[in-house]
Amino acid sequence: MTEQIFGNIHSIESFGTVDGPGIRFVIFMQGCPMRCLYCHNPDTWSNDINKKMTVQEILEKYNSIKEFLRNGGITVTGGEPLLQIDFVTDLFKQAKINNIHTAIDTSGVLFNQKNKNKIDELLKYTDLVLLDIKHVNDEEHKKLTGFSNKNILNFAVYLSEKNIPTWIRHVVVPTITDSEKDLKELGKFLSTLNNIKALDILPYHNMGITKYESLCIEYPLKDIPPLTKEAAIKARQTIFESYKNNRH
Repeated sequence: MTEQIFGNIHSIESFGTVDGPGIRFVIFMQGCPMRCLYCHNPDTWSNDINKKMTVQEILEKYNSIKEFLRNGGITVTGGEPLLQIDFVTDLFKQAKINNIHTAIDTSGVLFNQKNKNKIDELLKYTDLVLLDIKHVNDEEHKKLTGFSNKNILNFAVYLSEKNIPTWIRHVVVPTITDSEKDLKELGKFLSTLNNIKALDILPYHNMGITKYESLCIEYPLKDIPPLTKEAAIKARQTIFESYKNNRH
């Protein structure tokens, strides 16, 4: 008998509308290696146990409300869900047995040659990847997150090679990720991929400030104003135009 895997769960949202197609059952995993300056969920950083749950317990919660999840499914986000890849793989495997659409929202920062077999096993049961590209410039990415973006961009290419449907997510932050040069460079990179189904531009907001205050953490971008709707639309147009112009 195989040992039961427990997930370290931060929280569950039962009516998600922005984390994949349809109405989603969204599971927030605990733990994240990155420290993005604009992160609005610093309470998910720690790997300390928040709430241990089994796959069966999660599926029971899902089944209790599945009639309301029109054209949706399960999305696992974080934190960084790849920190708990064995649990997520088991969850998705059981979800597919029950014909549930599966999506994972990840930065891909943990992708490397050593864990490729585990990644492949997860992707066998994954219908959609929501890939967060924080910054296309490696040095700026290090300043923004504390990590290189090489694993992330390599993961994007790998997903394209395996033809895994992918939505790209990019947070546009004034003075940090909103330069025309970087937006065009991101579009150019995305033009090399053959699996992109959507591009989500997420405007930077500062609604996480109260969480930082409650955790006694200094908010690093307190002087950066939220991105306007108009600026978000312009950023998306810049990326998309570069994408189209570089497609061959």
